[in-house]
Amino acid sequence: MGTALITLRLMPESVETNLEEIKEIVKTKIEELQGKNTRFEEQPVAFGLKALMTFFQLDEAHELEPIENALSEIESINSVQVTDMRRAIE
Repeated sequence: MGTALITLRLMPESVETNLEEIKEIVKTKIEELQGKNTRFEEQPVAFGLKALMTFFQLDEAHELEPIENALSEIESINSVQVTDMRRAIE
């Protein structure tokens, strides 16, 4: 099995949502579910709203769906979307 490189787009509920707090929660949940090397980028959407682009690695032996579900349950996140998934070449 290989390693998958995953990119998720997390949309916060509002402009007032504290993205730094979300980053800490998201990183913890991803690592609990076997993801690693998590990093973030903020992407402007409109009217001050920023999407949180989340990048991490996941062993192909693990499923992505539990991570998506866990992140969807975070109170201040409106939606979770997989924007890219590819196999890492080692």
